[in-house]
Amino acid sequence: MKKIPEDIKKLEERIVALRSKEDKVRKDKPETELMRASKIGFRIGVEMFSGVIVGAAIGYLLDGLLATKPWLMIVFMFMGGGAGILNVYRLAKSEENKRKE
Repeated sequence: MKKIPEDIKKLEERIVALRSKEDKVRKDKPETELMRASKIGFRIGVEMFSGVIVGAAIGYLLDGLLATKPWLMIVFMFMGGGAGILNVYRLAKSEENKRKE
């Protein structure tokens, strides 16, 4: 069995102590419904925006390489939008599962 170095053990102990400290603080101040909804809304916006931007960037680069302007950028922008929608769907499903528990 491998021997764990002392500095890693100390780091793990510090992480555990900080997590327990954070849990105590969070118990005193529970998350409100407005805070939760704001976090989810922000994440949905970021997922949609980043999907479209990344898709458009990939399409733009491929257009430059293949001289097909603007067709690949348009196609990849729609694909990025689809990826963003898929990520939002996955987020909604995970939130639904959390609420059931």
